[in-house]
Amino acid sequence: MTTESSEESAATPGFEDLGITGPVLKAIRDLGYETPSPIQAATIPTLLSGRDVVGMAQTGTGKTAAFALPVLERLDPSQKIPQALVLAPTRELALQVSEAFESYASRMKGVHVLPVYGGQGYGVQLSALRRGVHVIVGTPGRIMDHLAKGTLDLSELKYLVLDEADEMLKMGFAEDVEQILAQTPEDKQVALFSATMPPQIRRLAQQYLRDPEEIAIKSKTATNTNITQRYLVVSYAQKVDALTRILEVENFDGMIVFVRTKNETETLAEKLRARGYSAAAINGDVPQVQRERSVNQLKDGKLDILVATDVAARGLDVERISHVVNFDIPTDTESYVHRIGRTGRAGRTGDAISFITPRERYLLKHIERATRQEPTQMQLPSTEDVNTTRLARFDDAITQALQESARIEAFRDIIAHYVRNNDVPEADVAAALAVVAQGETPLLLDPERDELSRAVERDNRPPREKGGRDAGRERAPRTERRGRGDYAPYRIEVGRRHRVEPRQIVGALANEGGLGRDDFGAINIRPDFSIVELPANLDQAVLDKLRDTRVSGRLIEIKPDRGPRGGGRRDNDGGGRGGRYNRDDRAPRGDRDDKPFRKPRHKN
Repeated sequence: MTTESSEESAATPGFEDLGITGPVLKAIRDLGYETPSPIQAATIPTLLSGRDVVGMAQTGTGKTAAFALPVLERLDPSQKIPQALVLAPTRELALQVSEAFESYASRMKGVHVLPVYGGQGYGVQLSALRRGVHVIVGTPGRIMDHLAKGTLDLSELKYLVLDEADEMLKMGFAEDVEQILAQTPEDKQVALFSATMPPQIRRLAQQYLRDPEEIAIKSKTATNTNITQRYLVVSYAQKVDALTRILEVENFDGMIVFVRTKNETETLAEKLRARGYSAAAINGDVPQVQRERSVNQLKDGKLDILVATDVAARGLDVERISHVVNFDIPTDTESYVHRIGRTGRAGRTGDAISFITPRERYLLKHIERATRQEPTQMQLPSTEDVNTTRLARFDDAITQALQESARIEAFRDIIAHYVRNNDVPEADVAAALAVVAQGETPLLLDPERDELSRAVERDNRPPREKGGRDAGRERAPRTERRGRGDYAPYRIEVGRRHRVEPRQIVGALANEGGLGRDDFGAINIRPDFSIVELPANLDQAVLDKLRDTRVSGRLIEIKPDRGPRGGGRRDNDGGGRGGRYNRDDRAPRGDRDDKPFRKPRHKN
């Protein structure tokens, strides 16, 4: 049976009418949820009845609550074993879904939710699993790795959710999803959500779901046309510096900067204050009186920037807000629309700027569909832009100071006295006073030392188009990007007999070590080990992180390769097709950031 619904349909019943009760109902009321979205109204009763669901809905229609609320409603907190598993394509989505579960379970006692994803230390995840968790939200790669090591037991699993199933398949997780499904109980309940329904998703649903109800939701979300939407592709590590540079150049009045977690509001607000901006944090843990004080200060112009979470900004209406910055882009477009709607109030124009990491590019299509506007890619302000702005403000400060004639007259006598006694030109004295006023921080940026612009430029390179061998040859030679001398060979203890592929090596090292697309040279897969070219100046801290990395369930034990008898690089042994691996033949970065640590198939 297929249920179709639209966001313009008639009034829906309340959450209590759908079967949500007790602490879960109290929690969503605390969050300000009043009326279920169409997908929630259609899905929640079906899942509560125990039936499998295939939901076809765009990101942003409220599907996280659609599957999270029924799971929590039937969860048994006394059983500290994994009862629910949610698979998500990226670590960002896994974190967001995990935080949503935690907020919906805030009134339940003793419920533990664990996000599991590549790039986070195993220790945190292992200790949490030992203590006992009820809900696990993870990326297929890291879930597979835990299963391979025997650190995750899914034998008592009752609920399995495949979120953004089409994105998981596009990113190459089809085999891993099937292996995970094969290691779960047959009598579990399964919910599959996908924006599209390609044949591969259909086959997956037919094979692993039992008589599912199909629910299709058409999104009708749109935003005001008076809001200009822009985005910057920037890695997480560069976000604070990129935001600071935008704040220097952008002509803004009041601003809200949205982040994903409560802790991040405090951390980012503190960093902005340290850089000279009047910023305050508001989140669900900040007392209501203090939140109201901060909002009033923003209205009165005593505060310029609020760093907020979605929950804290609900219902916030301040005409002075000219800009909204999505420091962490939400994967839920309903949240995106709500966020950017905080600007452009009362007929005024507004600006929305979103930071998107390279592997979050796919969200742009969701945003365009939801808002019916195509966000414009922006450039990071250059050092010249920043310096021009700083000089203009310096000129303005001098002009304003010259208006204070009484104070100027007093200092004029002091300067004249200094000039007479030290025989120094007045211009030099003025420059020295500027140095004193400026302090240790240089007034102007040095273009030659602009590492930020170079880093953001790398992040903004478009993903390489797929193509055959000839298409690869048309690209710029590798030596134009990084010379051969910039790489050094490293040995890892996983090879052809472990059925490892280059993309698994790249995905694992990129995840655990935070490496980028230009950090990989050739990969030579040999029978018992592999040689990977990495930057010659690789930081020791990165190597330390990589030592605990596993590929195909094996510890890689990475170390510099000295070659046979310690004498340099090994020659290729002609080890079969696909033994040598050139960077230019890799999948785009977004296709590998959470690549699996594959458990090999065993033949009977």
